[in-house]
Amino acid sequence: MQLDFSPAFARYEALAAEADAAFAKVSEMCPDFVSCGAGCSDCCHALFDLTFIEALYLNHKFQAAFPSGPARDAVLERANSADRDAAKLKRKAFRAGEQGVSTRDILESMSRERIRCPLLGDDDHCVLYPFRPITCRLYGVPLEISGEARTCGNTGFTPGGRYPTVKIEKLQDKLVALSQEVVAALPTRLPLLGEMLVPVSFALVTEFDDDYLGILTEDDLVKSPEAAAPAPAAPTPQMQPLQATLGAAAPAANCGSCGETAGSSACSSCGGSTSWVLPGPDGAPTDKDDGHGA
Repeated sequence: MQLDFSPAFARYEALAAEADAAFAKVSEMCPDFVSCGAGCSDCCHALFDLTFIEALYLNHKFQAAFPSGPARDAVLERANSADRDAAKLKRKAFRAGEQGVSTRDILESMSRERIRCPLLGDDDHCVLYPFRPITCRLYGVPLEISGEARTCGNTGFTPGGRYPTVKIEKLQDKLVALSQEVVAALPTRLPLLGEMLVPVSFALVTEFDDDYLGILTEDDLVKSPEAAAPAPAAPTPQMQPLQATLGAAAPAANCGSCGETAGSSACSSCGGSTSWVLPGPDGAPTDKDDGHGA
């Protein structure tokens, strides 16, 4: 079946543009601390997963840029190697969970693991840089992750300092919602496909064809006509721009009514970013902002 994902890709690119704008804003506010530049590849060894729409988009751009040839083969060879390494780490994390290690400790341990991205060329430059995932676009500025501020150790941001922080989990929520909406519109037998999270390596080596997407055939539709009706899409969060603001933000009228920590990613009444104190290497912030600025 000929599927046109261009409308969804356009919406994804709009989210990527928001991420770029947030990075640029923090860079403008903290020019002496953001050290990202050509040839710096620290972020290209970090472990992270892609949502369905990101994986689909990255695969599409890879197929277009490298339809055949030695360069394509080299990327796929690196992707296969990285995929095996990632699978080993996930098995290690699973065993740790079975042994009673807390999720927090498992995630902390995984965050210290390093796997070279298959898109990183021998010259330490990304071969698909214009189409890199959103996580890559925000690496290098402080990010709020699970209620704590995190940043690259190669930057000038130091523990104890108060900096503008991007709420990346809010953006991830939008990516998941878009993924679910795309899958809900497909005649597929795999309605949970929109919830999948996969590494970059998997996105590159996978062929997102009808078989993988679980597209129903004409025979399937004849046998079960109701299967052709798309499942209702999950509500899509409002596409509010990411903000990277420093200082006070006026609280919403119902601030705190949701029962979550004000300013946290879970808080339903707060948006944008707030100013946080970065934690030291051994723990959480000891003087974290209350979510409404200094």
